[in-house]
Amino acid sequence: MSLTVLVCLGLLATCTTSASASRTKLPNIIVLYADDLGFGDVGCNNAESRIPTENIDRLAREGMRFVDAHSSSGICTPSRYALLTGRYHWRQFHDIVDSFGPSVFAPGRVTMADMLRSRGYRTACIGKWHLGWDWAAIRKPGAEEVSVGGKRMGYPADAFDWSRPVPGGPCAHGFDHYFGDDVPNFPPYAWIEDDRVLTAPSVPYAPNPKPREGSDEGRPGPMVAGWRLDAVMPRLVEHAVTWIEQQRRGQPFFLYLPFTAPHAPIVPAPEFVGRSGAGVYGDFVVQTDAAVGAVLAALDRTGLAADTLVVFSSDNGPEAYAWERVRATGHRSMGTLRGLKRDVWEGGHRVPMVVRWPGVVPPGRTSDALFGQVDWMATIAAAVGAQLPLDAAEDSLDQLPVLRGERAAVRTSLVHNTYADKFALRSGDWLYIDSPDGGHRKPPPWFAAQEGLSDPEGLVGLYNLAEDPRQQRNRAAELPSVAAGLAQQLASLRAQVRSAPQR
Repeated sequence: MSLTVLVCLGLLATCTTSASASRTKLPNIIVLYADDLGFGDVGCNNAESRIPTENIDRLAREGMRFVDAHSSSGICTPSRYALLTGRYHWRQFHDIVDSFGPSVFAPGRVTMADMLRSRGYRTACIGKWHLGWDWAAIRKPGAEEVSVGGKRMGYPADAFDWSRPVPGGPCAHGFDHYFGDDVPNFPPYAWIEDDRVLTAPSVPYAPNPKPREGSDEGRPGPMVAGWRLDAVMPRLVEHAVTWIEQQRRGQPFFLYLPFTAPHAPIVPAPEFVGRSGAGVYGDFVVQTDAAVGAVLAALDRTGLAADTLVVFSSDNGPEAYAWERVRATGHRSMGTLRGLKRDVWEGGHRVPMVVRWPGVVPPGRTSDALFGQVDWMATIAAAVGAQLPLDAAEDSLDQLPVLRGERAAVRTSLVHNTYADKFALRSGDWLYIDSPDGGHRKPPPWFAAQEGLSDPEGLVGLYNLAEDPRQQRNRAAELPSVAAGLAQQLASLRAQVRSAPQR
């Protein structure tokens, strides 16, 4: 661990009075993070959803549902980085970590797990990491990727010394324990525990089973013989439940549980097939909901539910398969929002979010407060009494008063971004886009006609979400002074080192 991190953690620890006295007062924290789950996929957000989500809906009844919550990006890695650091991803990078890519965390970057461990928490990440490892440390000298006919086939299995520890992963960034397969559609297709690959991959990747909806989206590379894509989610949930059951009262814990579902490959376990009215994807969402239920049941069995803050959300909007799903099943994964994954349209980053914390968060509430996932760092710090270092969580606002029901809103603006060439700014009811089109790809013609969508016109986009939540009326030409003011505000935020007030 670097000297910078040690100094930062020393600062964090100064706010602790007596560890033995304070631990019993600290809440357990579980973050359940779905993958590519749309705002309209859950029943509590969409009365017309064709997917039963009884456990997520239960969380909403027992806690607070947010209808204006946003991931930092419209894709995986950047959103996870922002959630765990309280910093906009675009201050450092935009794209995902590719196969065998390095860590996105700069030396000394304090994560949520670092912060909580300094307060005496036991910390675990179980599931999809997708924030990089130092795979080069175990790659054999001279090993190269294979190409066949100009097509990349990835590294062969013998390119790595699988017996060696893999540095740079979750255990290097505040987590005491990790279990997962890093990314379900990236190599290595193998289980990793802490910093060790449990079984050495020995064969090239081949999808098993082949998805019945969408592509498997599998990147080529080494795989454990007999690897089954539909066995990933069940194993993760089993491991998470066991880990919860091993926790002791008086020892607070933080479990970050990033699901691999319903991201492609869309491969629900056999017992979930046919359980929805939205095709195989809908069945995979039912399985995701059942995973939430398994975690809640474990908390109930162990008597830990009353002492645990549970957050459920998603890393971005639904994949492009959602368009055809509308035509095939009538289910709208994006709800009434415009756009999908990768977009700066609302459907790309406005995500389901539900929070339950018995005795703190009023049950059965719906909040329309603007909430960025970057805010969880400062909010959880406030909840556990941690003092964040000055160079950490630069864009994170403390939303604990909103969770408690004491304030209607804390945040008034939020920057939306996926790729380097397109930014958007939410300010009050206004959404400004520095491009006429908030989409990364065009919807199919039949969908555009059905929705009344036309190719955006003008130089930039300006939408009043209170009046036009479906973003169909660009008012930039009508209100140039409003657009210009928001453009200036966006430029200022991008130029700053931080957007949150100095602590």
